[in-house]
Amino acid sequence: MKIRGAVFDVDGTLLNSLSVWDTIGEDYLRSLGHEPGENLKEALKNMSLYQAACYYQREYGVTLSTDEIMNGVNAMLEGFYRHEASLKPGAGKLLERLREGGVKLCIATAADQYLVEAALKRCGVLSCFGKIFTCNEVGHGKDEPHIFEAALGFLGTEKSETLVFEDALYAIRTAKTAGFPVAAVRDSHEKAQEEVCALADIYMEELTQLDKLWKYLPA
Repeated sequence: MKIRGAVFDVDGTLLNSLSVWDTIGEDYLRSLGHEPGENLKEALKNMSLYQAACYYQREYGVTLSTDEIMNGVNAMLEGFYRHEASLKPGAGKLLERLREGGVKLCIATAADQYLVEAALKRCGVLSCFGKIFTCNEVGHGKDEPHIFEAALGFLGTEKSETLVFEDALYAIRTAKTAGFPVAAVRDSHEKAQEEVCALADIYMEELTQLDKLWKYLPA
């Protein structure tokens, strides 16, 4: 396998940002006067923002539209992405090395585009990516392969040469089932690390481990 294209997840892969998602569902529901259930975090963890909005309507009787719910959640997240979210160690050098090797890069994320753009621009790496694909724009979460297929179509590379960087087991499983090679990036929020490691073609404890990619990069 030689890498000609790469599709990057953002939260938990490029950015140390999953902590803000730990309580956002609870915070949002409480802002509307609803008391969140004990299983809320687990229920939401694999959902896109649209799927979460539908869940709030269905399970908690939130009467706002899905757009209003998503806008409300994003408003609560905006300050963090604009001012606090930081790159994981080694992310900048990894992206630089891939670009030097002629690898085409894009983003596939469950977060909304303006939040991702704000964080990546502040961190100095937004220009590395040709396009940002979001689950909301594609209309499917990462429990389905549509966002990865859309990214592949944009990159114009062969699937076997397009490496997906992800931290979450469910997204890694989706990409692998769809036929993509996967580089799993360890994040403490994903507890099933043995399963992640077993599924991934490349397993990176840290993005600083560039040696794990050398043999896959173009000369």
